[in-house]
Amino acid sequence: MHDPTTLNRQGADIGTQYRSVIFYRNQEQKAVAEQVVREIHDAHLWEAPIVTEIAPFTAFYKAEDYHQEYYKLNPGQGYCRVVIAPKIEKFREHFRKKLRRK
Repeated sequence: MHDPTTLNRQGADIGTQYRSVIFYRNQEQKAVAEQVVREIHDAHLWEAPIVTEIAPFTAFYKAEDYHQEYYKLNPGQGYCRVVIAPKIEKFREHFRKKLRRK
């Protein structure tokens, strides 16, 4: 969950590694992504233009081990409490009816 109108940024994090991007593997996925971006734009959900890039998938780079399950393993860490936890709660609240129960 992020603001798709901010170029190369997610909250306080800035840089091209924080860009909003959808990677597609085939033309069908590309068409779906383009359609969804158009629908979001046309619904005027955001005041600024959507800058989400739609680009072909080329490679996947697994994050280093210390990044794996970071939130789960470090829920008390400041960034997790202040940034991640509110985003997760916002997501859960918005999609509550679509989430599976454990």
